[in-house]
Amino acid sequence: MHAPIAGTTFAIAKPNAHKMIKAFIFDLDGVITDTAEHHYLAWNRLAGELGWNFDREVNEKLRGVSRMDSIRIIQAHNNVSLPEEELTELATRKNEYYLQGLEHISPEDFLPGAKELLTQLKSAGYKIALGSASKNSHKVLEQLQGKAFFDVIGDGNSVDKSKPAPDIFLFGAEQLGYKPAECIVFEDAESGVDAAKAGGFYSVGIGPEERVGHADLRFDSMKEATLFSVKSHFQDLF
Repeated sequence: MHAPIAGTTFAIAKPNAHKMIKAFIFDLDGVITDTAEHHYLAWNRLAGELGWNFDREVNEKLRGVSRMDSIRIIQAHNNVSLPEEELTELATRKNEYYLQGLEHISPEDFLPGAKELLTQLKSAGYKIALGSASKNSHKVLEQLQGKAFFDVIGDGNSVDKSKPAPDIFLFGAEQLGYKPAECIVFEDAESGVDAAKAGGFYSVGIGPEERVGHADLRFDSMKEATLFSVKSHFQDLF
């Protein structure tokens, strides 16, 4: 549980106890804010230092994937084999580059519609968890000044198995005290939607049809993902 930020207050109401949906779980990158470009620049810098091939197409395969799995994907793309210890060192170096980029994130970097939806949910009395593969989630939320929205923060340090395993979402639901069927997950990655479905959660995909079209509900962007729109689709659950 996290104390509200100074100056941040919410008028809390209680959702209908007889309805099924009690909580919402959000991915971070691509849903709450877009740190994808910071990741790309960090991986690209590392690849350049190593003389490896890396481009936007390869970077897209890293969406929603853990740091160590990402370095393995890049390694395989370049047909090289390195010991696990060296891979860990490279992943750590990339993370240092990434963290340098995060220093520039501010409260202005919420994706359009994200802060508005979080505010609506909080005011309506719903519980909110973060379910991100990133081990830097606390840092990003601090830069955004957004920790007050979240009752639980699940990140890459919370579970061993990353998406598409459902563990991070199951962790969030358990910490909130609800069953998967009482939660809606917001995701922008194919592996994230896979994880939500594997865990028995309802899912909202943010992004193109070809990436997250298998979610229960899809929006092109968070700006369209209003509480009214979500309730309209899942009306039997509210």
